[in-house]
Amino acid sequence: MGAAMRRIHVGNALSAFGLGFTVPYLYVYVAQVRGLGAMTAGLVLAVFAVAALIVLPFAGRAIVRRGPLPVLLAALVTAALGALSLGISSSAVAVLVSASLLGAGQAVMQPALATMIVDCSSAETRSRAFAMQFFLQNLGLGVGGLIGGHLVDTTSAASFTLLFAIEAAMFLLLVVVMTTVRMPHAPRIEDAPPAGRGSWKQLLGNRAMVQLCVLGFVLFFACYGQFESGLSAYGVEAAGISTSALGTALAANTLMIVVAQFAVLRFVERRRRSRVIAAVGLIWAVAWAVAGYAGLGHGSQEMATAAFVSTYALFGLGEAMLSPTVAPLVADLAPEGMAGQYNSAFALVKQLALAVGPAVGGPLGASLHAPYIVAFLMFSLGITVLAVRLGRQLTDVQDQPWLGKSRVVARGGAPVSAEV
Repeated sequence: MGAAMRRIHVGNALSAFGLGFTVPYLYVYVAQVRGLGAMTAGLVLAVFAVAALIVLPFAGRAIVRRGPLPVLLAALVTAALGALSLGISSSAVAVLVSASLLGAGQAVMQPALATMIVDCSSAETRSRAFAMQFFLQNLGLGVGGLIGGHLVDTTSAASFTLLFAIEAAMFLLLVVVMTTVRMPHAPRIEDAPPAGRGSWKQLLGNRAMVQLCVLGFVLFFACYGQFESGLSAYGVEAAGISTSALGTALAANTLMIVVAQFAVLRFVERRRRSRVIAAVGLIWAVAWAVAGYAGLGHGSQEMATAAFVSTYALFGLGEAMLSPTVAPLVADLAPEGMAGQYNSAFALVKQLALAVGPAVGGPLGASLHAPYIVAFLMFSLGITVLAVRLGRQLTDVQDQPWLGKSRVVARGGAPVSAEV
């Protein structure tokens, strides 16, 4: 890795570490510590999604015109202000406004950092770079959540103020780190059409990108959108999983990613991207079948708990396979200079899935146990079908990026053979 990429990865780790401090405790902070009730706490969580949906269509345009670094710095300052004000807010209006700032800044960080990775990597190194990003994000979230859990005290608002202040400090520290990054020259489209017009029309005209967005929606809807809503509700209601066992399951998911990420990377680097995504669909189908056994199999409580924890671990294995596959594919589908637009569009699809997933999965997982499992098992098989169809729209180099390098080497070797 070059110096710029190392700093970008440090930035990913710091931002995830800061978010890990507060995200798991937002509901408790708003509803109980500030005494604003469950309704306001639910609205705060919704505001995060709404803020992301509002700013992401414009973020892509800004990244294309200005470059990812200035956009990232603006997002970090916005998120720091949101975190700091959230820690001292005591009224519902102040909490909602602060949450919208934090949510907007957090949402824009994702495509900006992703575009910086694209600009600082080549087609051959991109999968490894995004795998490292995903590894550090999960490690940062896990460590941040662990430390934050030991700092918070539900009887003391000051402990939460400290938590949000640390999060803001992480974002501001990241501003300092990112200002030292020297980005390689990347094309900028100064006369790009206004957002919502030509740039989006061009993206929607890219059939492979549209299919990838549909696939991405199902991926995030059927996995990430269920972790802390439908699947956890199903585990508690159908499988009798305790809250401590649920925490163990989430830890198993993170541990699988951290342990398996680079071993999995060696496996997927030389395989078709579409086939890897299709395999993830099959792995997640097995995960949902195991979850079905946990809640509907009428085994012992120990077996149900072990099956439920295994479900989260299997999801983690699939996530480790996706991280070096999907994000680099988004970048390779983008025309020159448009990576920011494509990254923002994919982040928008992700946010939509994460907003719809809990709303659909939560009630199903809590009450309609068998239909819930069957439905999401079918969604997982749908991922496999969509991935195979996507593969037909990709060029050989997009689906197998190492071919591009091989062809360059082959062309470069021809004159040598002629001389011999």
